[in-house]
Amino acid sequence: MTVLLRCVLISVSILLTCYVLKRIRHSKMKIEDSIFWVMFSLLLVVFSIFPRVADFISRIVGTYSTANFIFAFMIFILLSKVFFQSIKISQLERRVTELIQMLALDKEVEKGKEEKKSEADSN
Repeated sequence: MTVLLRCVLISVSILLTCYVLKRIRHSKMKIEDSIFWVMFSLLLVVFSIFPRVADFISRIVGTYSTANFIFAFMIFILLSKVFFQSIKISQLERRVTELIQMLALDKEVEKGKEEKKSEADSN
């Protein structure tokens, strides 16, 4: 792994950690979500400080170079995160739809009660 790649990985991981911590301080990000990003940046630091780990795994996996392994591994991790986020979004969309339907039914029931009450008052 080249020195330039190691410096880039360390810089990106430090910037990512600072950004995540800033978002947590301003209550813009849940702690559960931030744990993933902090662990992601720590993994980048481990690969950049201890390149032998990435070299070893790269040889086991059979990638052409260590840099290719790191990029492919990070892309895999990020795609996994996107997949689980899309599952979470789908569940939340379903819950929102159910809540909207329940709210609409409640309004119709309330509207029916008001109409019955106004009919009773007019008689």
